[in-house]
Amino acid sequence: MWIQVRLMDGSKSARFDGLSKLTKIEQLREKIAEEFEVETERQRLFYRGKQLEDGHTLFDYSVGLNEIIQLMIRKVLPVATLASPSNGDSSTSDEVKDEPMDAAGEEAKEEEIEGAMFKVGDQVDARDLRCGAWFEAKIQRVTRGNGQSTASQGETSSDSSSTTESAATANGGDSADIFYHVHFDGYDDHEVAALSLDNVRPKAARSVDIANLKVGERYMVNYNSDTPKDRGEWYDAEVISKDAAAKRVVVRLLLGNGVEGEEVQLVHLDIFQIEKNGESANGDGDKRNNAPDCRWCKDVPTRKCKHCACAECGGKDAPDKQILCDECDSAFHLWCLNPPLEELPEEEEWYCPDCKNDENEVIKAGEKMRVSKKKSKMASNQGSCTRDWGKGMACVGRTKVCTIVPPNHFGSIPGVPVGSLWRFRVQVSEAGVHRPHVSGIAGRSEEGAFSLVLAGGYEDDKDDGVEFFYTGSGGRDLSGNKREAKQSSDQQLTLMNKALAKNCDATVNDKSGGSAKDWKKGRPVRVVRSAKGKKHSKYAPDEGCRYDGLYKIVKYWPEKGAAGFKVWRYLLRRDDPSPAPWTTEGKKNIKKLGLTLQYPEGYLESQAQKEQEKEAKKKRKRSEAAAGDDEEKSATPAKKKKKVAESAAAATKTTTPSKTSPSKTSGPVYHLEKEERDLIKKDATNKKLWDGLLKGKEEDLLKRVEEAFMCICCQDLVYMPVTTVCKHSVCKSCLQRSFKAEVYCCPACRGDLDRKMSLAVNGELSTVLTSLFPGYGAGR
Repeated sequence: MWIQVRLMDGSKSARFDGLSKLTKIEQLREKIAEEFEVETERQRLFYRGKQLEDGHTLFDYSVGLNEIIQLMIRKVLPVATLASPSNGDSSTSDEVKDEPMDAAGEEAKEEEIEGAMFKVGDQVDARDLRCGAWFEAKIQRVTRGNGQSTASQGETSSDSSSTTESAATANGGDSADIFYHVHFDGYDDHEVAALSLDNVRPKAARSVDIANLKVGERYMVNYNSDTPKDRGEWYDAEVISKDAAAKRVVVRLLLGNGVEGEEVQLVHLDIFQIEKNGESANGDGDKRNNAPDCRWCKDVPTRKCKHCACAECGGKDAPDKQILCDECDSAFHLWCLNPPLEELPEEEEWYCPDCKNDENEVIKAGEKMRVSKKKSKMASNQGSCTRDWGKGMACVGRTKVCTIVPPNHFGSIPGVPVGSLWRFRVQVSEAGVHRPHVSGIAGRSEEGAFSLVLAGGYEDDKDDGVEFFYTGSGGRDLSGNKREAKQSSDQQLTLMNKALAKNCDATVNDKSGGSAKDWKKGRPVRVVRSAKGKKHSKYAPDEGCRYDGLYKIVKYWPEKGAAGFKVWRYLLRRDDPSPAPWTTEGKKNIKKLGLTLQYPEGYLESQAQKEQEKEAKKKRKRSEAAAGDDEEKSATPAKKKKKVAESAAAATKTTTPSKTSPSKTSGPVYHLEKEERDLIKKDATNKKLWDGLLKGKEEDLLKRVEEAFMCICCQDLVYMPVTTVCKHSVCKSCLQRSFKAEVYCCPACRGDLDRKMSLAVNGELSTVLTSLFPGYGAGR
């Protein structure tokens, strides 16, 4: 796989190929050292807020394909040469001892430096060289020289020679080597920066009305580059245009050192006059409003906020009784915790209940992987489910979502050429070509259809390559969480069928259909052919799913299908500039682009490992069988005779079971009581499903009920079941999570659901399941 490494300031980035999940961090550092010319000792690597440490692998930090790792380069600190006390010369040590410090609580020694524009204690505006914005600051110390040895921030103290020369020119050459050590308001006390005169000036305190602004002049304006509607930092800007009546001002940001930013329209019209050197730096004037520390409560003391105050109650009272989580930085009152704390803990690190790891779930060195409590209750783990879920890929979740185009995009996907081939449908969804996992049509009834899949699921489909006849969806009974069924009712021109009709260059007619006036003017549909349709079409791929380009609908009409019910038919014709994949030109194009079957990451490795395990198991069974044959041959004739007699007696016992006791191999027998049958009759919504369940043997009833009413989301017996319009039962909590994620379709059949539907619990079904499985909902 490959990843990207980018410097913190974004000035340089590089891509590294040939890596794997098991690549060590120290191996990655060596590659970075060659590309960025930075020693491994000076590299600090960060991924999703975590610092990457040697001895671990990329898999340990969940670094995926094409992820970005940030690189911070450690500064090389100058080595201070101190005289040894044994030399008798204590001048150097005395000089270090008397050096004034910038830390909080330590008074700085004021020096009179000739040519200094400002003195210690002055309130000024200072530029933060990292972002180019101006902040209110206080001068802590004034020194002559480069200022680097005494600055606390190495990044902000290294001014360019051009800046120093310009400062010297403005002041007659006296202040070229004078540096002002300033402390920014709102920063930590130990953060002191050494700045030249170009980046320090008197504090702006005079606001300017929009009517008095002059085009081409420079002013200090407030702007937020991330969210322009919110208040942000203060920048120098040049006025480009203004409209006093409309209160509209357009400026060009100036970030310092000749760097010009973009032209922006101001939202906050707080504009201040830039003060010139030599004017009072401490004069009273208009107050500048800065961006609030908390963008949710706007720093209002009386407003409760769970982001900047207690994460439980939102109260801002008793800050000395609040404790911060070392993982998420959320604050909690001691009495708001569960259980509450009487005093602050003595541990150096404290984690809130959401961030703290359960010690019982932690797997220590040498221990085997344990199944979590939730997974241990699933039917798939208990072995009670006999369904084949497509070997784990039918209901697998997407690991990424296509963000190149919106979900309602018509036409081809940039970067996905015709002939692209994927092994599983979920990969087609991740690529954005056809987003649904199961349903064959992707679209919206009011907008149109974006894509469809030809998988040979309907007996009425006919594929001729350049054009094909397609059957709409619906008309099949998928109750009982079934995936496939025969046609059992008429189809309606609604939902996805109506979406396909919208693509045709004709008026939507739900009675007789319509024919396009000019079929090429219709909206395009992305078509994917699946290998499942190979038995019906020679144009389907041999394996996986293939993108075959754009098609357009020529006409659509209702007719009587092969099963005797009305179906909606669509004629689609290819209209794509790229050659079809099955043609000679298309095959040449595929070979030229190097398109091959794409597998999920790590799929081939896992399959190879499974094959090795299977071969090892077969080999072990053969060796055990050979050892058993050798043991049987070495046994004496008398022992053989005795074994035959014992086996015959055992066989006689098993063939004539006792009439008073049931066979142990028949499983638990369950007899329905009259009250339970009455409860089942009351569940009219699932009548057809119950009728089928009651036809089988009574001793297997519980197992059949558990499989029929298993929630497809949590793979457990439905709790507080909600029965959808398509007759599928899903846990209410699972359906709520689906709606919260803005997925408004049935988890079983992917049929559209009304986003405003009432999630009413099917009380009759819940009563029946509670009677058949007493206490199954405990703890859920």
